[in-house]
Amino acid sequence: MSIRVRFTLVYNLILLATLTVFSVALYNIQAINTLRTLKSALTKSSDEVAINLIPLVLLYPPSLGPNLQESDPRLFENLSNALEIKSLREREIVRVLDASGNLVAAPFGLADEGLPISKEGMEQLQNGNAWWETTNVGVNLLVLNRPIIVDNQLYMILQVARPLTEREQSLHALRNTLIAADLVVLVLASIIGWVLSGYVLRPIKRITQTAQQIGNEQDFSRRVDYNGPNDEVGQLAKTFNTMLEQLEEAYQKVSGALEMQRDFLADVSHELRTPLTTLRGNLGLLRHEPPISEDEAADILNDMVDETDRMIRLVNELLEQARADSTKNMLLEPVNLKVLLQDVVRQAKLLSEDRQISLDVPDDLSVMATRDALKQVMLILVDNAIKHSQRDIVLEAQRVEDEVEIRVIDYGKGLSPEELTHVFERFYRADRLSGNGFGLGLSIAKGLVENMNGRISMTSIVGVGTTVTLRLKAAERLGEAA
Repeated sequence: MSIRVRFTLVYNLILLATLTVFSVALYNIQAINTLRTLKSALTKSSDEVAINLIPLVLLYPPSLGPNLQESDPRLFENLSNALEIKSLREREIVRVLDASGNLVAAPFGLADEGLPISKEGMEQLQNGNAWWETTNVGVNLLVLNRPIIVDNQLYMILQVARPLTEREQSLHALRNTLIAADLVVLVLASIIGWVLSGYVLRPIKRITQTAQQIGNEQDFSRRVDYNGPNDEVGQLAKTFNTMLEQLEEAYQKVSGALEMQRDFLADVSHELRTPLTTLRGNLGLLRHEPPISEDEAADILNDMVDETDRMIRLVNELLEQARADSTKNMLLEPVNLKVLLQDVVRQAKLLSEDRQISLDVPDDLSVMATRDALKQVMLILVDNAIKHSQRDIVLEAQRVEDEVEIRVIDYGKGLSPEELTHVFERFYRADRLSGNGFGLGLSIAKGLVENMNGRISMTSIVGVGTTVTLRLKAAERLGEAA
């Protein structure tokens, strides 16, 4: 069952319950009010009849007592000429009974007997209490029985009644009207609810269609077109578009990672193919018949050793790259930067004794980093600078707000803007003719720096030199680093 159908059903059920309560309450209020009005009219009529008629009945004949015995009921018209008496035929049914319930008087003498009184009603009348009763004498009547008390004894009973036919017809018409009105309202509410729910759920339907199309087409650049208010549906559309942006970004990252993986495998295959081909060719020469000379064999063996060392260096750098890629959430601690860079400079001088490295770092400057990883990054950058610089190397660092900026400056040939966009990619070598390295050092450095929540960048001017800049979070308390 769709949300639209459920929404319409729930809306109609709530409306039906509300209309039912309202209709029942209105019907009961009308029934009570009409009954109260009818009782009030009967009470008023009984008062008028009692004032105009009962005194005459009591006086005629004066010899009659509580047990009146007459063959025919007396006629009201003979007892009184009052207007209230003459109009009784048009309004109420009136009977005068003796204390035993026998008929004494009636309009025009047409009645054979009084209106029925229940046993409980007679007991109440004997005690001097009026008694309301509903009875059926062909039609339903509401009867008011009023006792006439003389000397603390029930002397006569005055009965005033009205038919309930008009009230019942009125209530019946009201009930049918309410039922018909409720049905009409429910039908109209169903139509309106269906239209409104469709309007409200239209953005959700568009979201569903967009999601289906994105899944079928793999097009994460699409967005939900919503121009309505910023209500719950608007927030849903906004959240969905935000999710699509994140999915698009993640998809691009995955696609880029897959592309990089393919390039990586192609580059690794290319780098390994040359030494393997050289080794295979040299092995063929060593198995040559007739055997080659000892000098040639020695040269071939030296060449094979060099190629083997080259493959070992490549494998080691690949392992370093894999370690940098897989090492996430490094344990960071305060590291005294000057102490670490002094170790780096000392080791770097062993690689090139003729190149001077100047160091400009405050004594108390510390960074949040992993000591071994940061040292490896600095050795890569310094070694790279030594290979390309034509003069001395400069290492300097300073505090910039809540970060520490470290710069490695060389004075080499520099790089073009096009080359700068690729320097941190795997296997990229700006000077491919130099034959130095495999183009993995800067990529490894970038991965390690980012794993320490830092940033690395490079600026260069052709013919002037290159500067590599690291930014790491400064330690909270300086001078306490290891």
